[in-house]
Amino acid sequence: MQLLRELLATTGWVERSREFARSLRRSSTEPGSLLLVGTPQEEPWHLAAHLDDEARFSGRPQLSPTLVRWSAPADAPAHLRVGLDRLEAARRGETLFVVAPGTAPVPLLERVSDARRVGATIFSLDQGDEDLAGLAHDRLVVPGLEIPPGATDGLPAAYGTSMVTMDSVQHLVSVAAGEDDDQRSFRRRLSGLLERISGPPPAR
Repeated sequence: MQLLRELLATTGWVERSREFARSLRRSSTEPGSLLLVGTPQEEPWHLAAHLDDEARFSGRPQLSPTLVRWSAPADAPAHLRVGLDRLEAARRGETLFVVAPGTAPVPLLERVSDARRVGATIFSLDQGDEDLAGLAHDRLVVPGLEIPPGATDGLPAAYGTSMVTMDSVQHLVSVAAGEDDDQRSFRRRLSGLLERISGPPPAR
């Protein structure tokens, strides 16, 4: 795990994620003001759950997001059947966090544009979508980062050849969102998170 931490440190993604999360924390000041939406193909379930956990652990209820869904079953629990009409009701002082692997569909872009027009603050975690770039007040782009051959020797196979993915950056952002501006505390919590994700190191 020490090797993994060193790889992350050299990529700069720990720092980028922290800055993005700090801006998100400053923007989301009231409970219920953070809206989280993905694409019809990929809803950010795990990010919603991790932010909710961080909201509880850090004592910052404003970080607990409302997950906005594209097609919520009518019999789903109330907090899991918030539909796109919630974006249409977005207002000044609220924050809309868009997570978009691939290309954001036009219906999403239209709703994000409308939310921005009424004064909502737009955050985007995407993979280089230029349409989202024109709408977001703050943005984190995850193009994927290839690690040189041999660099992951000794790491769990699940990491594959790319250490920086949409999923891993969502983990980084959620951990950083609940943190005070204390780098040592952030790194301790990040280390614990990575160990939970990867499991114990292989026996030698």
